[in-house]
Amino acid sequence: MRILLSLALLFLAGNLTAQNFEINGKVTGPQGEPLESATVYLEKPADSSLVTYTISDNSGAFQLAGNGGLEVANLLISYTGFKTYSQKLEIDEKLNLGTIKMQVADNALDEITITSSRAPVTIKKDTLEFNAASFKTRKDANLEELLEELPGVEVATDGSITVNGTPVSQIKVNGKEFFGDDPKIATKNLPKELINKLQVVDSKTKSEEFTGKEGDAENKTINITIDEDKNRGFFSRLTAGGGTDDRYELSGIGNYFKNDFRVSLLASSNNINSSGFSFDEVYDAMGRNAYSITRSRGGNFSINGNSFGSGNGITKSDNAGFSLVNEWPQETELSSNYFYSRADNITETKTQRENILPNRRFFNNSESSSNRLNNNHRFSLGFEIQPDTLTRISVRPNINTNSGRSSNQSFTESVEEDGTPINTALTDNYSEVHSVNFSNRLNFTRKFGENGGYYSLGFNNENNTRSQDDNFFSEREIYNQEGELVNTDVQDQLISEENKDNNYGIDLGARFPITEKLMLDVSYNFDKEDGRNERLVYDVDEEGDYTLLDDELSNDFVSESFEHRPSLGLVYNDEKLRASFSGGFQSLRLKNRDLFTETSIDNTYENVFANAYFRYSLSQGKSIYFNYNNSWDTPSLTQLQPVTNTINPLNIITGNPDLRPALRHRFYINFNNFDFKTRSGFYAYLGGNFTNDQVVTRSTVDEDLVRTTTYTNVDGAYNYFGGGSMDKTFKLENESSIKIRGGIYGNFNKNIGFTNEQRYFSKSLNLTPSLSVEYNFRDLVTLEPFYSVEFVDAEYSFNNREENYKNQNISLALTSFWPEKFVIGSDIAYQSIGNASPGFQNSFYLWNASLGYEILGDNGTLKVKVFDLLDQNIATRRFTGDDFIQDTQELVLEQYFMLSFTYKISKFGGKDPNNKRGRR
Repeated sequence: MRILLSLALLFLAGNLTAQNFEINGKVTGPQGEPLESATVYLEKPADSSLVTYTISDNSGAFQLAGNGGLEVANLLISYTGFKTYSQKLEIDEKLNLGTIKMQVADNALDEITITSSRAPVTIKKDTLEFNAASFKTRKDANLEELLEELPGVEVATDGSITVNGTPVSQIKVNGKEFFGDDPKIATKNLPKELINKLQVVDSKTKSEEFTGKEGDAENKTINITIDEDKNRGFFSRLTAGGGTDDRYELSGIGNYFKNDFRVSLLASSNNINSSGFSFDEVYDAMGRNAYSITRSRGGNFSINGNSFGSGNGITKSDNAGFSLVNEWPQETELSSNYFYSRADNITETKTQRENILPNRRFFNNSESSSNRLNNNHRFSLGFEIQPDTLTRISVRPNINTNSGRSSNQSFTESVEEDGTPINTALTDNYSEVHSVNFSNRLNFTRKFGENGGYYSLGFNNENNTRSQDDNFFSEREIYNQEGELVNTDVQDQLISEENKDNNYGIDLGARFPITEKLMLDVSYNFDKEDGRNERLVYDVDEEGDYTLLDDELSNDFVSESFEHRPSLGLVYNDEKLRASFSGGFQSLRLKNRDLFTETSIDNTYENVFANAYFRYSLSQGKSIYFNYNNSWDTPSLTQLQPVTNTINPLNIITGNPDLRPALRHRFYINFNNFDFKTRSGFYAYLGGNFTNDQVVTRSTVDEDLVRTTTYTNVDGAYNYFGGGSMDKTFKLENESSIKIRGGIYGNFNKNIGFTNEQRYFSKSLNLTPSLSVEYNFRDLVTLEPFYSVEFVDAEYSFNNREENYKNQNISLALTSFWPEKFVIGSDIAYQSIGNASPGFQNSFYLWNASLGYEILGDNGTLKVKVFDLLDQNIATRRFTGDDFIQDTQELVLEQYFMLSFTYKISKFGGKDPNNKRGRR
């Protein structure tokens, strides 16, 4: 693999060529004022295709550079509020155009000129906008492939997206959600020919969009606008496949657009750990690219928090759903989603764990298996109306029902360092669970004044009911120091649980403009929660019936909580600086009473909190962002309740009613810079969390190595993380390109705990440098080598122990759309685990490959794909904890061959896009 990577890098470097033209100039307004962020671009006169482009700097200066035999080109300059400037140029090796003065646009009807030219990139105050037609892709490309061509945009192997280093949390179509909140549904299924523009903005709620309030600067939203003539039509895809070892896949997705009305349908069924909706032209559900094998072993995704697919074990899944959006006058909008999922999951796990005590070591060897069957229904409805331009009312009810059953078996043995047995535990558990969740949010917002003033009122509720029955059996054996069996303890129980929780909240907020740029924010939040949690444990009687109630292990809790959070904040916004500081007071009262023991908890926690952030734009594409906040984390009722849980007979857990809330401080700073002239970007970040009164476990291990666990508060735990990356794109001759990306990421942690009344700590440092290259030859062949290495340095106070090792990943992916009508993919990766225990395989190759052929006028694709061609796939992992080292090996999907057929039907504006375009 290293030889392949070296050859690939040499091949790519050999294709770099020098630029052979350079055009310089300066853009100003009519009075000579420099225009920053004007879009300057060249087009070929023959077909108006884009040659190259750049963005002017803060002095208005620009430079266009490129290569190729270009003799004549059209120069265009675009800036919001000004007429588009156009000039025909004879291209020379070096051209200096001097100062170009833009003219203010006049909206008089007799002066409107309609042109077909559009700037490839437009930069507005809070929006980065791309013209989809300006960026070439292969035919039949989807949104993901278009995103990969955009400057500053990165699409990772797991489908996650970043823009100039900032993650994209949502993708919308014409400002509306597209199948919930998972971007991968849109990126894999929206065809490029449907897209007009892509707008990148800070993520905002609907209320923030309406009021103009600043959004979440740590997350981005991409809004896809559809060409007006294509906003009437449909597109759909159907796939069916069968393979060896009874592997199969069936899936389909359909979308219908008619102006402000949109309906989407999807359904799938498979047993290859796939969501069923990726529709990847090359790899589909096989986890492209292969170097993501340490993070993903199946196609899983979520819609509105509901998970589809699974990455552990082997899952047979069935999914179906629909999404509907419609609009009427007065900005009245109705949206609804329904999803059904059924997952039948099988897992098998083998574990070896070394436990480190202050004065001894012992080992656990365990094997476990489970079979989980789960059915989920989720329905959500959204309705909003704007009776006038200043008022918005919205309501969003949701209901989620879940039913499932599971069967779990495990066997664990504990032995001394010399192999002498200490104890064993055999468990067998069968569970059935049913739950219903209903939630709703009502919001009223009213704007006032000229500078962004508003007030809002919100009400929300959440009502949950959950019932679970467990048939639990365990057998624990204890051995003496000579390895002789001295005691056997058997638990044969029926555990019945009934939980009801109700939460109601009121949110009041207002913004008062002080000046045009300075505003005062006032808010008050009130939450009330009540519930009843009943857990009854019955032992088996002599006749085999579960009639003997165990009072010591049973409980019946009635709980109630009240939270008040008033706060004040100042917000400052201008073109360069956006800043905010806010603080408030939190009062939380927790009441909890056990009807069995007549014991109760009644604690009140009162704290202050603060939040601060700023984002400063140094120049276009270059900014710095800082955020600090602190928050109080109240212990959970499970941690507070003085109730004993013996589900794991080797680890008995009891809560601590004297716990204090934890004060968590978090800071985060980042710097990003993307240079449109050189197509290069740099991103760096640093963050940390440190906590006072953190809730940690406090364990005691007796002579029989039975662990008793409770909770306590400690100071001194922290976590710091940081990293950076650089990327650059080189445009080559013959419409080829190279993108090089390198980065380093790391984190440093300190954890604290207690074992046998002794306080311990652990410190760990992880550093992971990586390098990736993408060579694209005329949108026909893509070659992607990748290498990363993780260095781990850990220190443990127990016995002054240290761990030093490295894990390596190297891969090479090839994608080809040549010869014509063929789609070829080969993705091979090698992984090495530096610290696996003897008996666990520490390295392996994973090779996925596919061959597709287009038929039926490019609407159909016949494909053969192979998962794990070398039959080496494994799931070996090592966890290094504060007082243990653990190796696990899990059941994974193994080699299979599959033949599948995909058929597409599309029609926009009355035309079939597949019949009007040729390969570019």
